[in-house]
Amino acid sequence: MIKKRFSILFTTVCLSTSAFAANYYVSDELFTYTHSGPGIKYKIVGIVNAGEKIKVVSTNENAEYTQIVDSKGRNVWMNSKYISNQPGLKEQLEELKISYSKMDKNKINLEKELATNIKQVQELKKLNSSLSKELKQVQQKNEKLNEKLDKEQNELLMRWFTYGGIVAGAGLIFGLILPFLIPSKKQKARW
Repeated sequence: MIKKRFSILFTTVCLSTSAFAANYYVSDELFTYTHSGPGIKYKIVGIVNAGEKIKVVSTNENAEYTQIVDSKGRNVWMNSKYISNQPGLKEQLEELKISYSKMDKNKINLEKELATNIKQVQELKKLNSSLSKELKQVQQKNEKLNEKLDKEQNELLMRWFTYGGIVAGAGLIFGLILPFLIPSKKQKARW
């Protein structure tokens, strides 16, 4: 029986010390009275302001009071319902202000980056437009040059066919006339 009570007491102490290691805060009432002992029958020794960081020393669950060390280092008791593990609104507000300030700076940087990107896109559109115009001009020149080249090739072919025809015709005529111009050996012998 003593071992059982001792083990329950030991477990309670172990669990309570691990719970007391975390940060705790006074809930967001304007202020809370602190007492010299666990209950309202004890003398009021001061106040703790809302959102003030405190350290939990122990808890009297029967009286629903918690022994704390406040920001001034005083070891006092206060009602457990005013203790929260969430930071006070004032502290949360400061964190939100810092976070907002960082987001605002990021927003400004992103807006600058966006403006720069928009400017670059506009410049690239202008460049693309001018390059498209140049490409059309080059394509038109290329088409004209190809037409001129085709025309010159046709003229050259016609010229070669003409020269070839002239040469062939001259060769044919020369081949027909040449036998008459050169006397043959048979005819000399007859005379």
